[in-house]
Amino acid sequence: MTAKRLRVFALLAISMVFLLAWTFPIIWSVMNSLKTDPDVLAYPPKLVFAPTLDAYRDVLFGSGSILPNLLSSAIISVGTTIVTMLMAVPAAYALARLRFRGKKFAGFYVLATQMLPPVGIIIPYFLVLRNIGWIDTYQGIILIYLSFSLPFAIWLLVSYFEDIPFEMEEAAYLDGASRLKTLWRIIIPQVRGGIAVTVVFVFLNAWNEFLFAVVLSGNTVRPVTVAMFNFVSVEQTLWAKLAAVSVLAMLPVVVLGVVAQKHIVKGLTVGAVKGGGRR
Repeated sequence: MTAKRLRVFALLAISMVFLLAWTFPIIWSVMNSLKTDPDVLAYPPKLVFAPTLDAYRDVLFGSGSILPNLLSSAIISVGTTIVTMLMAVPAAYALARLRFRGKKFAGFYVLATQMLPPVGIIIPYFLVLRNIGWIDTYQGIILIYLSFSLPFAIWLLVSYFEDIPFEMEEAAYLDGASRLKTLWRIIIPQVRGGIAVTVVFVFLNAWNEFLFAVVLSGNTVRPVTVAMFNFVSVEQTLWAKLAAVSVLAMLPVVVLGVVAQKHIVKGLTVGAVKGGGRR
């Protein structure tokens, strides 16, 4: 066997180890969600068992159904994504394409807000929302999620706007197009991939967020990430149901990733094939 083949086999073996390490928690959760609680707690762990959907039936249609929690997560995530993108696209365009006083400071401020530890700002957020009566409301949680999703989206989109050649924009001005029309007809179609990538990441961050949700939510608005703890108590942990909820919480993320896969790949590679748009 040649040295080249040995290197290929070594790389494949290392890749398989990393792939197994990454997928093992998911596979283990799916297996446990199809077991009964005695089978989950069996030692040594049972790899061969009679699969059952009892855990899924209980968490979806039982007395403690998580369907309202899934709906809350969907409303919060979609609402956060829509509001974030409506504000982030023009803000990122302005930072990338316009010249104005304080531009560097604005860019630094957007980046600096990402460095704040969430645990350090959660108490001021809680006090503000409590004073205006927005604790345990959709608008309150979406407003707080904007504080970290909006800077992230702006920071991500700026690089895509910067990669568009200025000549393309100037040609549109020569043809009589306004700045708004140029943004809508010329610029945004060029950064569709970047916008798709940003939408996916903003949605995922909102869907998976836990720290703010557990403090700012209540009995009315309770995302699924918080509702999972209904199956954990001092007396016992309902592992099969907890695994079933975990799998159900992962499904929207997996579906979104598969649907947006083409745009994600295009968005991640667009920066490598463009360039020269910065001034």
